[in-house]
Parts: sequence; C-alpha cells; structure tokens
Amino acid sequence: MKITDVKTYIAGNNWKNWVFTQVETDEGITGLGEATLNGFAKTTEAAVHELKRLVIGKDPFDVEQHSLRLFRDYYSDGGQIHGAALSGIEYGCWDIMGKALGVPVYKLLGGKVQPKLRAYANGWYRSARTPENFYNNAKKVIEKGYTALKFDPFGSAWRTVSRPDFNEAIEIIAAVREAVGEDVDILIEGHNRFSVHTALQFADAMQPFQPTWFEAPVPPQKISSMVEVAKRSPVPIACGEDYYCREQFSELLAHHAVHIIQLEPQYLGITAAKQIAAMTHASNGVIAPHSAQGPLCSVVCAHLNTATPNFYLHEIFDDFNVDWTQQLLTNPINVENGYISVSDQPGWGVALNHQIVEQHPYHPNHFLPLFSDGWEKRQSVEMN
Repeated sequence: MKITDVKTYIAGNNWKNWVFTQVETDEGITGLGEATLNGFAKTTEAAVHELKRLVIGKDPFDVEQHSLRLFRDYYSDGGQIHGAALSGIEYGCWDIMGKALGVPVYKLLGGKVQPKLRAYANGWYRSARTPENFYNNAKKVIEKGYTALKFDPFGSAWRTVSRPDFNEAIEIIAAVREAVGEDVDILIEGHNRFSVHTALQFADAMQPFQPTWFEAPVPPQKISSMVEVAKRSPVPIACGEDYYCREQFSELLAHHAVHIIQLEPQYLGITAAKQIAAMTHASNGVIAPHSAQGPLCSVVCAHLNTATPNFYLHEIFDDFNVDWTQQLLTNPINVENGYISVSDQPGWGVALNHQIVEQHPYHPNHFLPLFSDGWEKRQSVEMN
C-alpha cells in the first residue's frame, strides 16, 4: 500500500476554523486527519500541502519514519504550524492502519488500559462574564452528569490586573464552587495570561476553593517561569498544550515541578504524543491532553487516553458546540454521565460529512481572540 495524495478541507465553526485532512492510498483506503490551529487555518492547510511530498509514494504503516521525517527533514522549526500540519498527515496514517487491520487505533497504541475515560466540560460558559452567569451555567453542566469542569474567569487580562478585576475573577471561582458543590473538580484556565507574581497572587487567592489545577498561568516560552510558579503555588499547576516537540517536555519534566502534563497531540502527532505520555509516566506524572481543536482531535485524544496507563482527565468541547457540529463526524464522541467509551470500529471509527463541511465554509474571523473582551461567548469577531 502506498500513499497517493493528501487532501484538505476546512469547516468554518464560528470560533475556530477546523482543518481536516484525507490521506489517500492506491488501495482505496483513506485516512482522516486534523490540522486545526487557532487563527492559522489557511496557513496550516498550505503547510500540509508542502509537507505531503515527503509521504507520497510511501507506506502509511511506516508512521514512525513519517513522523521523524516530517519534522526533521524540513530542518527549519515551523513550531505549532509545522506540528499541526504533521499531525494532519500522521493522523491519517493511523486511521489507514486501523482500517486495513480491522482494529481501532487504540489497539495499535497498546490496547485498552482505560475501560472508560472521565471527561471534564469546557466551552460551557458562553455568556456575559458575571458570577451569576457562571453559577447558572455550571449548574447546567453538573445536571448533564459531569464531575469536572474547566473555565477561564479572567476576562481579557494580560500580565497584571486591576484590583476590581482581580476580585471579580475570584468571585467567579467562588460562584462555580458554590454551584457544583465540594465533590466536583473545578479546573482554572489561565491561558498563558500572567506574570509570575500575578499568577502566584491568583493561586493564593483561589486556593480556598480547592481547584484541581491552575492551567497555563504564565506564558510557555520560559519554562523557568512555569517551574517557579509550580514550585510556589498552593494549587497544582497543569501545562503543556503549547509545546510541539519532545525536547520541550523533557526540559519541563526535568524540574519535577509540573506533574499534570497537557500535551497537545494536534501539535505533536500520535507517535510523539505516546512517547511523551511515557516520559511523563516515568516522571510519576499524569496526562490530561489538550483537546480543544476540532471534533476529530477529541476522538484522537480518546484513543490515546484509552491506551495510556497514566491518563487523568479528558477535555470535552463537543457537548457545548453549536448543533450542526454534531453532524460533522459520523459516530462523534458521546459523553454519558461524565464518561466516554471509545468506539471499537476500525481506525478512528469516524468519517467526515463533506456536505456539512460545504455548508459551513472558512471565514477569516472564525478564531478565538483570548485577549479581547467578550471572547468567552465564542462568536465570530471582527478585529480592528
């Protein structure tokens, strides 16, 4: 079997254009992939078509070799764009392997370690940023059966915040804790917003509400800053979604400060993601992969998590996207009483609905402007 082409498709979800790939072979088996990256849909699509020359004519089963060459052989470091394009191609190869062998991808990754996956809700707070709205929306999440939920209470904050904004963020955290009770995990999203000092001030102030983690409190580029916060924070720190190569995780783990690793398979490919999960396991850590790109990303993470002994929590946006997105994939992720069970169908177990893609085309304003007021509503936004 040989790869003959890699095609791309973009679906215009209003808060993020989703980039899908289709790896084709000379035996008629095709593999579905995803190359979504916030704000860079057309760029990653172009990168897929530049990279595909390295796999056309090759055996899709040689996925370890493809993962190496797609990253190494271009020599230049293309960062997250490079990683997203690589993943779009590599995911398709894993899907082809599963279909050709008649097994789900998780079987190729080591088999079922986790019989089901505990999920946490994200994207559920699409309303004005007030404690009352967060309280009411959190109640609805718990009524759906979730036992964990994540949210960013910080508005458009960057590095520092005013005292009123600081207090409002803490009031929102308090409101969510009151809404969900003591037995539900609340996860606080930082979105790389703060300086070290501001992050630590927030960590101290939120600690009485017992967050399970404080995620990405400082920008990821200086690992020393993340480590400093992790060592001084009374709340566990989680991070990793911004990194796109093994070496970054190796450096982070070497400090023995962050033990909740949120690797993003969308920037790594499954080959590297599995290796990073093992590195984390060897460091006595757990993984909670970032799964906030598109619906196939969620499926991919589910297969990875199912085959990973040190899996912790699975991120879910799918339940909180607009209705038409539920028709984009056949057999999409389904959450029952806060848990996911992965399909045993071959490959990823899903197919792309091209008719739905055509009905929702790319739009340049479909992205998440995290440092603009009102970003929480996840609406298409005109930027000045």
